[in-house]
Amino acid sequence: MKVFKEEQRFTQLWLIILIIFSSLVPIGVVISEYQKDENAFSVEMLLVIILLILVPLAIIFLFKLSTRIDEQGIHYQFFPFHFSDRKISWNEISKAYVRTYDPIGEFGGWGLKGGNIFNKSKGKAINVSGDIGIQLELKNGKKLLIGTQKEAEAKSVLQTYQNNNS
Repeated sequence: MKVFKEEQRFTQLWLIILIIFSSLVPIGVVISEYQKDENAFSVEMLLVIILLILVPLAIIFLFKLSTRIDEQGIHYQFFPFHFSDRKISWNEISKAYVRTYDPIGEFGGWGLKGGNIFNKSKGKAINVSGDIGIQLELKNGKKLLIGTQKEAEAKSVLQTYQNNNS
């Protein structure tokens, strides 16, 4: 049987540049204050402050979206929000297809989006980049969109399992 697997991370150049520039200003201010009065705090304290600025910004690079489609259903995990796979069985899905979407207009951007503020009728989205997603319409009326960078592979595997489970 066919199996679709994909792992995605936040690695966009614009994001890396934004994080670098947003960390330079506070680090520059701290170093400037330290240079004005070296007795204000120790070198160790300076390093701790710099780490306290950098660590929260770097955490975004730990985020990982994993997707797997197999004969059991669609599995996904968005670490660190999900510590284990979430599984949606084929018998829970009324419709599954790949579509182009507007991440900002429909869901308010990338990440784990609940659709509460933007367009609740669109459901939830889990994505890290791009504008292609696996749209799931569940039998309970809920919707979930899982971002993908492998459009053709996802379409092929979805078609295989939907034909088998129809």
